[in-house]
Amino acid sequence: MAVNDEAATETHLDVTRTAELIEAGALLIDVRQPHEWEGGRLAGARHIEVNELTAAAGSIDRERPVLFYCRSGARSGMAAEAFRQAGFDAFNLAGGIESWVAEGRQIEPADGEVRAPLPPS
Repeated sequence: MAVNDEAATETHLDVTRTAELIEAGALLIDVRQPHEWEGGRLAGARHIEVNELTAAAGSIDRERPVLFYCRSGARSGMAAEAFRQAGFDAFNLAGGIESWVAEGRQIEPADGEVRAPLPPS
């Protein structure tokens, strides 16, 4: 799947453009902590915690655009930049799942919630 030139130059995508890429078949990767993932997530997402991305990179299809997201876009922004530098067609949901929900988009489960990350133990 080819992404148009305008989108290819922009790493941080708004909710509408993110939804378009998901609809077109992009891979969706949630980089949040397990307890955040369990609270609520975007439909069809794969969960790979941010600190496990390097080890999992070989299992991510380089032939498809990859969309990363987290709660606010910070962790997923770093992931998208790193994967883009590694040759992936990588993007970040600007504002994270918080922006997705703020625009009235659905998450799973239907009664899900956006959770903050747990502090380091």
